[in-house]
Amino acid sequence: MVSPIFFRTFAGMTEQITSLQNPKIKLLTALQQKSSERRRTGLFVVEGQQELQHCISAGYEVDTVFWCPELCPAVLPPEAGAARCFQVSPDVYAKVAYRGSTEGVIAEVRTRTLRLDDLKLGEHPLIVVLESVEKPGNLGAVLRSADASGVDAVVVCDPLTDLYNPNLIRSSVGAAFTVPCVACRSDECIAFLKQRGIRILTAQLQDSHLYYDTDMTCGTAIVMGTEHDGLTDQWRQAADAHIRIPMLGQIDSLNVSVSAAILMFEAVRQRQG
Repeated sequence: MVSPIFFRTFAGMTEQITSLQNPKIKLLTALQQKSSERRRTGLFVVEGQQELQHCISAGYEVDTVFWCPELCPAVLPPEAGAARCFQVSPDVYAKVAYRGSTEGVIAEVRTRTLRLDDLKLGEHPLIVVLESVEKPGNLGAVLRSADASGVDAVVVCDPLTDLYNPNLIRSSVGAAFTVPCVACRSDECIAFLKQRGIRILTAQLQDSHLYYDTDMTCGTAIVMGTEHDGLTDQWRQAADAHIRIPMLGQIDSLNVSVSAAILMFEAVRQRQG
């Protein structure tokens, strides 16, 4: 939980919401459930004090906060500015919150688009690329590991989920805001990496070398596909090297977030060794 020193109370509430039929609650629910509504309004949902603080620290603009004082006596970091804040009853909060009766804070936040050319990369960047990721929980878990391992950026190519899916944000525990994340086409990403001399390592079983025998100390992009289909030929052909994690059991694949974490921290080991 975020330290109370970061929060201020709202004494002058303009409205108290006690009904799930309130239009503002209906919009909040739609934003949680529908990517089309997130695109239409340019808003997405952030739940929880820690996640909201990371979001604001990353420069996102908070539009509206829904606050349950019985669960959280003081909310909203001061730097959030003039965001609208509505007090909601515990019953309403329990219905709209993924985590039920915890935290007491849900916010609607303005989306923003980060492009490849917006990335600020160092001399030897480490980038994780995910092709056609389907499950928002997997992407959130990858972002969490990317934050822990100091990855410069995560690039999602040809995504099948949007970057503001609530499950993604929840599973990332705020890392969706601490790690730069870009969505683009695979051909755009390949051109970007080639132009900057960033070595492309594709994770695949075929025609590959063990990951710990592969140099990751230079500018490196670790590229992973879906668990079911793997990577497309476009990425296999663009790769500078193919790498694999040894599989000693009878199952020939790991969850993509687990595989990504193993490879990210191998890069950390090599760079600190």
